[in-house]
Amino acid sequence: MATRWGICSAGKISHDFTVALKTLPAEDHQVVAVAARKLEDAQEFANKHGIPRSYGSYEELATDPNIDVVYIGVIHPYHLKTCLLFTNAKKNVLCEKPLAMNTREVKEILDSAKKNNVFLMEAVWTRFFPVSVEIRRLLAHGELGEVKMVRSEFGVSMMDVPRATQKELGGGALLDIGIYCLQLVCMVYNGEKPESIQATGVCLETGVDEAVIVSLKFSKNRMATFTCSMGVQLPNEAIIAGTKGTIKVPFPMWCPTSLVVNGKETQFPLAEPSLPLNFLNSTGMRYEAEEVRQCLLKGLQESAVMSHADSLLLAEVEDEIRRQVGVVYSQDCQ
Repeated sequence: MATRWGICSAGKISHDFTVALKTLPAEDHQVVAVAARKLEDAQEFANKHGIPRSYGSYEELATDPNIDVVYIGVIHPYHLKTCLLFTNAKKNVLCEKPLAMNTREVKEILDSAKKNNVFLMEAVWTRFFPVSVEIRRLLAHGELGEVKMVRSEFGVSMMDVPRATQKELGGGALLDIGIYCLQLVCMVYNGEKPESIQATGVCLETGVDEAVIVSLKFSKNRMATFTCSMGVQLPNEAIIAGTKGTIKVPFPMWCPTSLVVNGKETQFPLAEPSLPLNFLNSTGMRYEAEEVRQCLLKGLQESAVMSHADSLLLAEVEDEIRRQVGVVYSQDCQ
């Protein structure tokens, strides 16, 4: 039986996620409803994607009995309220990253999911790409020896995007794009908490971080560094270096389609979209969607690949980085 998806919000990322679902077999995945804050937006989205039901409020989607899981594509500051709406309605949830604005909110969401016995996952889509699966395989088999250094960067000009620059919209480079660099480090070091975090950055007049450089030290003298910027374009690559070899994740490291292991490159092409996309390589969201389906079929409430502990670790490290850089959201003051 197909996994029946409800889409929460009719924005750009929800469009791309719905297009990505269409690259999977229809007998496995079906989008059956969409909700937006305005009914006409939901109806337009439904018409474009051939979705049978459209709602003018998220509450209506939460009470639809014929939905297995909800994809939440609202902007960061609304993740807490929206996740709680659906978890309290006993709905399984895949929520866009970052899961919430800070650790306190992340804990609240995770607690609600546990209390209501529903599946919940932060949509860190990169983790589910074939490239990431291969990286984990190589590391598990000791192909690099002992990993000593991870280096990653993500920089893209976003200064004209209000969502990126305005504090009340959850702006800032770290939560929007730096999270991709951090999640890679956490994945390589197997969810281990860093022993030390050193961060420096520059902030816009709006109070959000334009650029951040972070050094992380882990046990056994293992290191990681990452840079994120929404002011300039960077090469957007990553390196994982061990005592026996090196893995390079070429551009685009956050949605990768190739991998270079000790100088040898392998391609991992993506499915072609049926409609134009808003973001690069968005059909790659099919992999996280399939992970959700497999978890639901097994009756799991979290994914081992992007676990609740993984989401908590990301939030805790992000909070400390923001503290050092001086980025404070209204959500931090509650």
